[in-house]
Order: sequence, then structure tokens, then C-alpha cells
Amino acid sequence: MGAYPVLIGVAGWGRDSTLREPALTHGTRGLLIVCAVELLIFAVVFGFAWLASRASRDDLLWRWRGGFWAIPLGVGYSVAIRLLLGILLGVLGGILIVSHLTTPQALQDFVLSNRPDVEAVVDVSALRRDPVYFWLTVTLVSFIVGGLREEVWRSAFLAGLRNLWPRRFGSRAGQFAAVILAAVVFGLGHAAQGALAVCLTGLLGLGLGIIMVLHRSIWPAVIAHGMFDATSLALLPWVAENLPKIQ
Repeated sequence: MGAYPVLIGVAGWGRDSTLREPALTHGTRGLLIVCAVELLIFAVVFGFAWLASRASRDDLLWRWRGGFWAIPLGVGYSVAIRLLLGILLGVLGGILIVSHLTTPQALQDFVLSNRPDVEAVVDVSALRRDPVYFWLTVTLVSFIVGGLREEVWRSAFLAGLRNLWPRRFGSRAGQFAAVILAAVVFGLGHAAQGALAVCLTGLLGLGLGIIMVLHRSIWPAVIAHGMFDATSLALLPWVAENLPKIQ
């Protein structure tokens, strides 16, 4: 699931979602079934991979470090990542405009035409009308299917590279190189949402991987990832309602 609404200001408004079924379906029952299937498939694949590798808890960075402070730390990282992504996009857009490589209108048209296809993942109208669907997406989907599952995947990816090629990925610099590779794969995993989503989720994955390596624990990254997804999803109904008014 990842950071599907990473560009919250252009969160799929205006697309015709009636012609297709979003990944999380249009209702609560379907959402629960999808989540169960996603988690089951991941558990089976991860289980076989673990049996083959016998990676330890420390290999997978599963130890909780920092006590209670890991929670506010993860929340703070979530806010910081969102701000950094916003600043990065603003600076990049400013450079393109100042250097006359594009115009403000052309840049806006590009962003709108390449906005992350959130409707491919979640039914925004269901978020607005069904409180159960809404709360399941900002809790179960965001923190378990998104945050926990995908950060467990990231930690396994890093552990695999570290154990298979210790000379290349065993050092601190090597771990950051592995984080970059994981971010590329993570971004490409969101290709169904469009090219801009691939870039943005790749940057998000880079930040989450750095957090994981710095703290030698997945948990600040899990919390940051879950908070990022949850706040984005919570804002989607407001964005869908108000974005047409300000364009």
C-alpha cells in the first residue's frame, strides 16, 4: 500500500472511479478481505524466506529501542518527511521556473496530469460516507498493511543484501547503499499510481530506510510510515471536496 496519497494536494480528485474497483474495494467487507489476503500472502512468502535464511531478530532490526520515545520519534519523523518532501518539491519547481525550463502554469498542468492515482487504491467517496471504512483505512491499512508489512519487507531486503554481500553492504556506507536500492524497488512497486507516485514513494522509502539504519530498529520507521499514510488518508475526503474550489 505504501504512501499512496503522498502528494496529498493532488490526491486523485476528478478521476472517474466508478469504472473500476480500487484495490481496497468500495466497502468495509471487501477492505477486510483484501487486507487479510495481503497479510496472508506476505506472511507465507516471508515465512519461507525466513526458513531459508534463519535471520535473527537483530538481523531484521526487530528490537524495540528507545523505550517510549520511539513512538513520538516516529511521529516526528513522519512530520519531518512530509515537510522535507514539500520543500524538495517546492525548491525543484522554483528552480525549473527560475531557469525558464517551464512556466508556473505548465508545471501545475504537469503535476495535475501526473498526480498519484489514489483512486486505484482507495475509494475516496467511501472514506467520506462510511466511518467504519474510514477508520479501518487510517488504522489497519495504514499501520499494519502499510507501515508494518512494508517496513518488515524493507528490513528483510536490507538484511538479505547485508548477508549475501557483506563486503559491499555490511558497512555503514554499504547499508545506506542498500537503502537506496530498497527505495528504488519500493518506488517501482507503486507504478500503478503513476510516474510521479513512483518518484515520491521512492523518496519516502529512502527516508524510512535511513531512519531504520540510524536507529537499528524498524519501529520508528513503522510508526513514521503508518502516521504518514494515516494522515494522508484522513485528509483525502477534505481534499476531494475542496480542491475543485481552489483550482
